[in-house]
Amino acid sequence: MITIVLFLVVLIYAITIASLRYGFSKVNSFEYVGLLPKIKFTIIVPFRDEAENLPNLLESFSKLNYPNDLFQVILVDDDSQERLQIADYGFQIVKTPNIRVSNSPKKDAILTAMQFVNTDWIITTDADCVVPKNWLLTLDNYIQNHNVSMIAGAVTYTCEDSFLQHFQQLDLASLQGATIGSFGLKKGFMCNGANFAYTKSFFEELNGFQGNDGIASGDDVFLLQKAFAQFPEKVHYLKSRNNIVLTKPLNDWKSLFYQRVRWASKTGSYQSRFGIGLGLVVLTGNLSLIFALGFLLLGFISCFKFLLLFLIKFIIDATLIQKSNHFLTKNKMRYLVLSGLLYPFFSVSVALYSQFGKYEWKGRRF
Repeated sequence: MITIVLFLVVLIYAITIASLRYGFSKVNSFEYVGLLPKIKFTIIVPFRDEAENLPNLLESFSKLNYPNDLFQVILVDDDSQERLQIADYGFQIVKTPNIRVSNSPKKDAILTAMQFVNTDWIITTDADCVVPKNWLLTLDNYIQNHNVSMIAGAVTYTCEDSFLQHFQQLDLASLQGATIGSFGLKKGFMCNGANFAYTKSFFEELNGFQGNDGIASGDDVFLLQKAFAQFPEKVHYLKSRNNIVLTKPLNDWKSLFYQRVRWASKTGSYQSRFGIGLGLVVLTGNLSLIFALGFLLLGFISCFKFLLLFLIKFIIDATLIQKSNHFLTKNKMRYLVLSGLLYPFFSVSVALYSQFGKYEWKGRRF
């Protein structure tokens, strides 16, 4: 009976991941940048103590293949304690007010910037990112070719050789694969605020962050889910290598754990039934391997059955991760088996802790 239940859970998991892989293939790539640019953008960058990273982002802005008169940059300083040498770039810098509007510093930062936006299109990104030179041009050409009000884009890591960094890249590849796959299934529920664009009028039509302003994160996901629930035809995913934003992996396991806890803490407040269901399937799929290992050690199942369960899950995961990783980066996948062994314990720990524990983010505790 134990074996039947475990295999049934893994089978449901495998079918779900296979459907996401199918959805990934349904989202067409878009690399065309032949139209003359005409869309005006405002880039909003909330930051707090990013003296090391922010100059790299601003330097990438200065190299954008896009007319300077068609975009502006608003940097929102969220009570930084570090001294920042960024005035030379000439971008507008504003500070978040002392009185908080929400329980989310990032949402407050975006709302602060909104007061200074004089374009219809807005793009958010993070201070520890670097954008490609055709970032805006690709968005412009996509907008000119599609009737769209909100666009989600890809984010990937710049990895070195360490296991920790490649573990993060494989994890992010799986998340990006699930994101793109859900859009292909017309069930989009997730995006990344480091590469997220929408019109100001659409933001106002959705009443912005109203309804989830008590949650510390989710400036991206909740806004997308609200948009998808009301106007799914206006929300697209831009699957383009010209539009992939690069960010830095974290340098220690504690920071990674807290970051993933922050991401996972949003799941319980999802508006998307598909997103909630997918989260439960992924959690039970990973739990099944942990239980299977326990049952193996107790002698309730054989080593062959445990290995078979692991291989089924590992192979189906690898097919989605490989497809996503091939889109995101030219780097080969590394430590795939070792990550596959560690990931169930890591993800289940994150999921459980996110429901009860506190986490640190940018020197604050939530």
